[in-house]
Amino acid sequence: MSDEDEIILAELNDEELVQQMHDDLYEGLKEEVVEGVEILLDRGWTPYDVLTKALVAGMTIVGIDFRDGILYVPEVLMAANAMKAGMGILKPLLAETGAPKIGSMVIGTVKGDIHDIGKNLVSMMMEGAGFEVYDIGINNPVENYLEALEEHKPEILGMSALLTTTMPYMKVVVETLVEKGVRDDYIILVGGAPLNEEFAESVGADAYCRDAAVAVETAKEWVAKMHNRRASA
Repeated sequence: MSDEDEIILAELNDEELVQQMHDDLYEGLKEEVVEGVEILLDRGWTPYDVLTKALVAGMTIVGIDFRDGILYVPEVLMAANAMKAGMGILKPLLAETGAPKIGSMVIGTVKGDIHDIGKNLVSMMMEGAGFEVYDIGINNPVENYLEALEEHKPEILGMSALLTTTMPYMKVVVETLVEKGVRDDYIILVGGAPLNEEFAESVGADAYCRDAAVAVETAKEWVAKMHNRRASA
């Protein structure tokens, strides 16, 4: 690309800039995304609008292309890192302005499993969609989940597994919650390559999410249902 072709972000109008930010996110261009966020804030955009219209909308496109096999994990991770850099600027501002939080989630990979790429993608996409996410990492025994649920009191518990040998541990976690009488306090979402809907049902989860884009949609639906139930109770 020659210098003459170089796009000067500050010279674009709002609509073009947002479009360009979607492209930059898609390409995983961290510095450009950060610059775009700063320009929009300077132009008087609210942090929440920058988040939803520039970053989340851009990551949604990435999520769809990932689901459809157009993008692969390395590219999605680059996009997610670019989004994270933009979020770094917005987070403190969102906290100050009390931007609407849709809900919160504890997420972690189950005991015996050290895979975290899918889980990290779900975390980033969920944060981008306005959820507070508490990621407890990999190789989590049931005690870790219980502790995190107790501490953060989220609406959602997300569990991930990439091995057929670790998948059954999800049932251990769900059954422990049942024994403690708190299973119904949480929406339980599960994901990972070897899982499917039947498996999710068999372990007592609420839903199976085949990828990060689906996880965000499913989480939104279930949280809305939960809030409606509580409001009418």
